[in-house]
Amino acid sequence: MGVELRPLGVTCNIMCQYCYQNPIRDSGSLRQRYDMDAMLAALAEDDEPFTLFGGEPLLMPLPDLERLWAFGLARFGRNRVQTNGTLISERHMDLFATYAVHVGISIDGPEALNDARWAGSIDRTREQTRNVDRAIAGLCERGLHPSLIITMHRGNGLPQHWPLMDDWLLQMQARGVEKVRLHALEVDSDAVQSHWAMTDAETIAAFQHFYHFEREQLTSMHFDIFDEMRALLRGMDDQTGCVWHGCDPYTTGAVHGIEGFGERSNCGRTNKRGIDFIKSDDPGHERSIALWFTPQAAGGCRDCRFFAMCKGQCPGTSIDGDWRNRSAQCALWTALFVQIEEELLAAGETPLSRDPRRAEIEHKLIQSMIDDRRVPLLTDIVNDLDGRM
Repeated sequence: MGVELRPLGVTCNIMCQYCYQNPIRDSGSLRQRYDMDAMLAALAEDDEPFTLFGGEPLLMPLPDLERLWAFGLARFGRNRVQTNGTLISERHMDLFATYAVHVGISIDGPEALNDARWAGSIDRTREQTRNVDRAIAGLCERGLHPSLIITMHRGNGLPQHWPLMDDWLLQMQARGVEKVRLHALEVDSDAVQSHWAMTDAETIAAFQHFYHFEREQLTSMHFDIFDEMRALLRGMDDQTGCVWHGCDPYTTGAVHGIEGFGERSNCGRTNKRGIDFIKSDDPGHERSIALWFTPQAAGGCRDCRFFAMCKGQCPGTSIDGDWRNRSAQCALWTALFVQIEEELLAAGETPLSRDPRRAEIEHKLIQSMIDDRRVPLLTDIVNDLDGRM
């Protein structure tokens, strides 16, 4: 489980046009206040490393940031923050260095390719993008190499954008950035769909372009989404992200949110009504179980050979915003699984999707969800089968 500390909830200094948190903002669920003692007490009770999250967490005053990170360093030996990067100053960098803060920055590319991360006007947006670029350079110069999250959309993912994206990524690699997360756009409104969403074919082409770009041109930088999918096809899901683990939208086991007054909440990606539902005490896996039995034509996953790896992917991306359906990004993940599957086969490996025991693995996976109310690791299932043989 990862702890996300959200002192200011979804309050942010910019207005990303496609942000998955916009339904929460549209409901008026914004806050300007928090209780430091309550947050620290909740963090102490959970006793797990945390990521400072938002909205934009660097809206907090520097003394409060320092107090949180001093706690994190003393208790866990490290800290993390996820930010849009526009507010990073030299003083922030001093704190990052002093308190072992790993910085994750959300940015979609250089210049106009980052315009979806809107700051009120074109001039202001471009200025903020330059601020982020300077922050990345400054962090790298100090040896505080950030990781990047890039959301793919019409503003940066179409073929005419690829040369500029490629050059920019090579520049980021030269600075020392090693880890990049490619996000497929999460569509939560008709406006996002009409203005920013690519077609399935365009999205697949964009991800495949960067898949080949990584293999052919990058040396030290990698896109972790492809690493995870390769690991899943090898039955090694113990180091993969939460989107592959059959998330229950009412407990979001991989994310434990702590809000500004110490209250618990779930991962914001599952919040489609602008309401932070109280985290359930016990997980349920009705979604994954139902998807396994439900035909694909009805929004399910039945007979998909990649089900054990994917489990319908993140409920926050479900078709029509209904967590009972599989991911609306299914075509993308299927195409990438097929591509990596073929490469493993060509290299003499048998991916889990082609394993003769796949039906038995799926049965054990589903039966554990029903009987034990847990999602076992594929790694453990495969090891048990190997040990039995």
